[in-house]
Amino acid sequence: MAAIQSIPKVIGEKNLELNLAISCHKEHIVAIGKALSSPVRIDILNLIKAKPLSLQEISRLLRIPLSSTAMHIRCLEDAGLIITENQPGIRGSMRVCMCHILSFHLEAYDTDIDSADHSFLYDMPIGSYYNFDVSPTCGLAGTDGIIDCFDNPVSFYSAERSSAQLIWFSRGFLEYRFPNKINSLLALQELSFTLELCSEAPGYSEDWPSDITFFINEQEIGTYTCPGDFGVRRGKLTPDIWPMGRTQYGQLTTISLRPDGGYINEMSVNPAVSLSTIGLTEHPYISFKICLKSDAAHPGGVNIFGEKYGDHPQGICMRVVY
Repeated sequence: MAAIQSIPKVIGEKNLELNLAISCHKEHIVAIGKALSSPVRIDILNLIKAKPLSLQEISRLLRIPLSSTAMHIRCLEDAGLIITENQPGIRGSMRVCMCHILSFHLEAYDTDIDSADHSFLYDMPIGSYYNFDVSPTCGLAGTDGIIDCFDNPVSFYSAERSSAQLIWFSRGFLEYRFPNKINSLLALQELSFTLELCSEAPGYSEDWPSDITFFINEQEIGTYTCPGDFGVRRGKLTPDIWPMGRTQYGQLTTISLRPDGGYINEMSVNPAVSLSTIGLTEHPYISFKICLKSDAAHPGGVNIFGEKYGDHPQGICMRVVY
């Protein structure tokens, strides 16, 4: 999907703007393409971008017949790139042409949209967190093992954090900021985040519940109670350098916002927060926060898996569905 958007020109007191979605205005886009396919018509746009000119003036400056000038003007007018109006002249009225836009911008907002389900996916590496406040037990690991040191929040400032493939902490939060690529011209149906996670127990424990709370744009979506910290077998992707007896893999968990509220793993958790309430147009980013509250009923920590640890080759995936 894409949109064409112009920078408007002020004519009198009118602020004229061209703002189209290709999927909804194909005929108009074709007209614009036709209008811009002629070097003469581009010359006309360059002539009138600074000041209005009459057909006769354009014909004289470009040294083309008046009849040809009228044909080119009609094509540009049909595409919405110029406007014309009749004004008094020396001998009756004359047709004056004015540029409708100052510049023309074509941007492919959603080049990653899948044609089958009208969605796009953005995969954020787990080490690309924007902000954090964590308490031990905590740490980061990469494909070569531990990053910096165990159980010290200082390691979360490490220059090597971007290579993290496993992150764990017992209290606090991690915040990720995704680029806000949402096209406001299309009808948004769902915004979701999917990640592989589990609880954080000493070593590991299959029976170690943990309450993990999620926020989108600082609004609480809901809490997921993860049943355990999984380590009975090696994760399908977990490297051999990571020893058995520690956390190995997690469960894919999806946090979704729809027009009718918030969902976790397809279960409705918060009808009060929806796509229309989280201020999607207020920032150039979308904030996603993973939080372990100090007053949680099950204070079991969290492990977050990257594309090279656990069972699923991904980081934190934001999916936008139109």
